[in-house]
Amino acid sequence: MTAAARAHGLFQHLYGIEPVGVWAAPGRVNLIGEHTDYNDGFVLPFALPHRTAVAADVLPEQRWAVTSELTGETVEFTLDAKVDGWAAYVAGVVWVLAEQGHRVPGARLTVASDVPIGSGLSSSASLECAVLTALVDLAGLDIPIADRPRLAQRVENDYVGVPTGILDQSASILCTAGNALFMDCRSLRTEQIPFDLAADGLAILVIDTRAPHQHAGGEYAARRAACEQAAAELGVAALRDAVPADLDRLSDDLLVRRARHAITENQRVLDTIELLRSGRHREIGPLMTASHASLRDDFEVTVPELDVAVTAALTAGAYGARMTGGGFGGCVIALVDADRVDNVADAVAKAFAEHGFAEPAAFKAVPSAGAGAA
Repeated sequence: MTAAARAHGLFQHLYGIEPVGVWAAPGRVNLIGEHTDYNDGFVLPFALPHRTAVAADVLPEQRWAVTSELTGETVEFTLDAKVDGWAAYVAGVVWVLAEQGHRVPGARLTVASDVPIGSGLSSSASLECAVLTALVDLAGLDIPIADRPRLAQRVENDYVGVPTGILDQSASILCTAGNALFMDCRSLRTEQIPFDLAADGLAILVIDTRAPHQHAGGEYAARRAACEQAAAELGVAALRDAVPADLDRLSDDLLVRRARHAITENQRVLDTIELLRSGRHREIGPLMTASHASLRDDFEVTVPELDVAVTAALTAGAYGARMTGGGFGGCVIALVDADRVDNVADAVAKAFAEHGFAEPAAFKAVPSAGAGAA
């Protein structure tokens, strides 16, 4: 049963009536361009078929109640309340809309999700974006689609307190089926890049390492602060404006390594785009692998499970493999021949068993549509 059907069923069970509607937003995989978004750089995500769904109706007064299928918990709040935990991603949407001057109607909401939690596939962004889409429709608000990712990002940054860039929310809202989303995180210009791997006999395999993925710890914020410090020392607005020769001007080896990742990763995104535009899908593999090496050695955001998964996938014949998401756990993606998906997944599972890691999960990723009515 889909997340949309489960959210709908939970609403009926709780309230004995039909919801006004059901809305859903996807998780995402980032093909390449990691930790570049908050450096005003380039990213290339695509949406997953895994979605977070919200069923809702309107209440006559400004209060909100949200129930999670996962926890069974119902959280009620008003506009002046500060909410913590998973429901903060819902209350934050109400807050940001009100802060922008919109009158948000009270609502009852039920939430169900297929997006794995803690796997680096943007389960929190999918929740934010599903709720945002629902409340915009329920209130009849005229908020252009292009403006919505920034609102959802503010939920994460200003309400929840996690200093993420705009990649996840943009992917969840703006992606279209069959395409990857090329985004300039400074101008917010986007372009849909055809990404039909099946036509070329290829597939993206997602390997969930089951290694816990946590952004809220200080490591993510520390990486962002180091990038900002490096940009300040170089006298540029962001590392997007720096070139490799600038690294010699940095005062500290740690800053050199953090900046080198951001600078070279931006170039890898641009190189990947050119290959995809010319249909040379297999040739993006080495760029993916180089991205992982940079994230491992210069940015230091991988963990043993991620590194073992990449090595095992490459040994089993993947054209390229890399961690995806913020790091410190989460998922690896591998570019593989479509008829070797199971072989590569089995090789990674075998390597994990040999290292004493928990059994990984694996699935084939298909570029899917962004947020909307379910």
